[in-house]
Amino acid sequence: MSPRINEIWVYLSASPLLGLTLTLLAYQGAVLINQRCREHPLTNPVLLAVTMLVLLLWATGTAYQTYFDGAQFVHFLLGPATVALAIPLYAQLPRLKRMAIPLLLALLAGSISAALSAVLIGDLFGASDASLLSLAPKSVTTPIAMGIAERLGGLPSLTAVLVILTGILGAVGAPWLYVVLRIHDPAMRGFALGIASHGIGTARAFQENEQAGAFAALAMGFNGLLTALLLPWLLPPLMRWLA
Repeated sequence: MSPRINEIWVYLSASPLLGLTLTLLAYQGAVLINQRCREHPLTNPVLLAVTMLVLLLWATGTAYQTYFDGAQFVHFLLGPATVALAIPLYAQLPRLKRMAIPLLLALLAGSISAALSAVLIGDLFGASDASLLSLAPKSVTTPIAMGIAERLGGLPSLTAVLVILTGILGAVGAPWLYVVLRIHDPAMRGFALGIASHGIGTARAFQENEQAGAFAALAMGFNGLLTALLLPWLLPPLMRWLA
């Protein structure tokens, strides 16, 4: 940057609201690009916004903690936003009751396979034990995944990165996968996306329609709970077997 622009940036970076402003502007710009591209999966707003922010922080030499001091206000709103997902879910209550058993079986299969397949693939490529333990909860929403990784002996920071990558890849790739597999039911599409890609996948499901979003929100919540309960029991014998 030129000296003048650098001086302006140093002044602005001292404001705790800079991170919040940058986050909102980046996401709004990403949404506009996504709309211009007719919501093409590769223009996922989360993917574009994260890319913009990473490039900006890298170009300006801004520490992540400096950015997060302002962006934490958005982080705080994740809680109320998650609770608000119960509203569209309640509207789907009659169908949820009819599909309770199939959904429970799908949740169990999806939760276990998402964790164990990641560990087995990681082991195939020679990942360390700490990396394998960090990989296991990659399909769970970030706060829960980081807590699980820490309890198991993994690396919470690595888990956070893997969770974000998993969510973005799921949101980008799922629409094409549904076409190949000929899955058209919004409930099935949303539920699968919620298990595999947590919050980012749920946001993508809501772009399709409210029903897909509601089932994705249900899957995201229960997958977090089930993974937190099952992994401490399933991973130790698996790690001994791999050793």
